[in-house]
Amino acid sequence: MARSNIFISICRLVGWLAVICIPLGIIAGGSIFSVKDYLLEPIDAQSTEKIVVEVKPGTSFRSAAKLLEKEGLIKRWWSLEIISRLKRNNTIVAGEYELSKSMKPADILEKLLTGDILKRIVLFKEGTSVKELGKIVEAAGLGSNAEFTKTLFDPKIIESAGVGGGSFEGYLFPDTYHFTRPISARDIIWTMLERGEKIWADNPAYQEQAVQLGMSRHEILTLASIIEKESGNVDEQPFISSVFHNRLADGMRLESDPTAVYAIPGFSGKIYRKHIETITPYNTYQIDGLPPGPICSPGHSAIKAALYPAKSNYRYFVSDARGGHIFSVTLKEHNRAVQFYRRAIQSKEEQQLQPQQ
Repeated sequence: MARSNIFISICRLVGWLAVICIPLGIIAGGSIFSVKDYLLEPIDAQSTEKIVVEVKPGTSFRSAAKLLEKEGLIKRWWSLEIISRLKRNNTIVAGEYELSKSMKPADILEKLLTGDILKRIVLFKEGTSVKELGKIVEAAGLGSNAEFTKTLFDPKIIESAGVGGGSFEGYLFPDTYHFTRPISARDIIWTMLERGEKIWADNPAYQEQAVQLGMSRHEILTLASIIEKESGNVDEQPFISSVFHNRLADGMRLESDPTAVYAIPGFSGKIYRKHIETITPYNTYQIDGLPPGPICSPGHSAIKAALYPAKSNYRYFVSDARGGHIFSVTLKEHNRAVQFYRRAIQSKEEQQLQPQQ
């Protein structure tokens, strides 16, 4: 029954309320008209406060109604019982609800009956590593970091997903997601995994281009992840891709800084020569070709750049100290660019040390 019909029923059938209320034992010293107020009026029509209430799976209708009364969202728990009888529906949906004291009881009940559950917005940024996902999930209130990470690295779950390299790294697509509680760690992982699968499946041209390049999807994701970590600049990514494709074609090592530190436990901060000289399976200063798998979650633009590199003769690039990169064809040009970068950094540091006027 529509909300407006409930209002009419309550107003016209005040006498009938007694038939419902007396068996429930809710008229004792109060009038039928005060009962009507409990059914129609919000706690505070002017309230703007949002109150989040979680109805857990298996919660009975009456227990949910009493929870709402305890949270100060309705005056009496039995008001929802009466409205549910008028609607002939008391089947509520478990989940989190964003409610307010300015809502009428009928409006609150409608949310519970239709499952208008609160959606938690979670942003997984491009370049995020699987090592960081647990903290993001926990910050969004969707589970503990420890539990999510345990599931993420469970060999049986990884095997069931059929991802390459024995890890979810690179396969969980970075995007803005809307999740509702309760939700399991596995369901979050599968949602991200399927979004990445869909992008690949919805673009047959990507699959054809990978074949033309002689690369598997796993290799494309691996290269895309390196491109993503080198630069988040969408306009630069195809040129960075061209450098790596050209180096691979020439049999040169990729020599990418982000790969040098990927497998170093607890790394954070500046990259030093000791990191570059550390031998790991991912360090492209020390290995030939691509590393065994992705080093982060590449975004769509990085994946596209890996598939469609810019046409160039570039073999080198270095930061320009302004958020971009200087690209070079020869080592001699590259060395000059490196010196330019070092002078720019030194100049910035000197300016920071100067006293404020």
